Amino acid sequence: MENMEELPSDSQPRVILIEDETVFRQMLRRTLQKRKGWRDVHDYADGQLGLDACVAEHPDLLLVDLNLPSLHGLEIVRRLREVAPETKILVLTGQAEPRLPPQLMGMGVAGFVDKTAPLAYVLQAIDTVMAGGMFFAANIQADSNVVSSGTLPLASEALPTVLSSREVEVARLVTRGRSSKEIASDLDLSTRTVEKHRANIMEKINVREVASLVRWCMQNGLG
Repeated sequence: MENMEELPSDSQPRVILIEDETVFRQMLRRTLQKRKGWRDVHDYADGQLGLDACVAEHPDLLLVDLNLPSLHGLEIVRRLREVAPETKILVLTGQAEPRLPPQLMGMGVAGFVDKTAPLAYVLQAIDTVMAGGMFFAANIQADSNVVSSGTLPLASEALPTVLSSREVEVARLVTRGRSSKEIASDLDLSTRTVEKHRANIMEKINVREVASLVRWCMQNGLG
């Protein structure tokens, strides 16, 4: 994190940060500007003002809290999706409820991160989203009432017989936005072995895309 090079001016992403906690907002903005070299970062404490800026500028990345003055973060996401579907969105939250991950995924959000986590972890989430990945990781408890279309088994029913302990490890890391190569390094496995585990996991829980795998993991407390 410490040795990130500044991007060329024509590669600078437009970033809008909407967060009403002043200290966290200013710290994150300064970090993005100084450590990552992103100069085009604008921050707002008010939800409506932040949305107005998003609609006018169509940022490459939106970092948004949920509980904001004047306009809730989910409403900001909904309205921005209508005018700038290409914008990558990462939600910042201090209280992640079990229903949040599938709700955000359904709205086209690329992930969420616990803003009480170390700053390096927040930056990891931002890097993952900017690279086109998804980052759904926070300390939440599984909710037996949260099932998408009734098709995905709950962990309490499925994990003991469906997924091996190694497959659970791989599924957790996929949910956190790690690539197969990164997972291989984390678990001291070959990339080919990780890919095989991923394929087995998706076959066992009957999903065909990574987004559905992530949703299943988050619903079952594996995020």
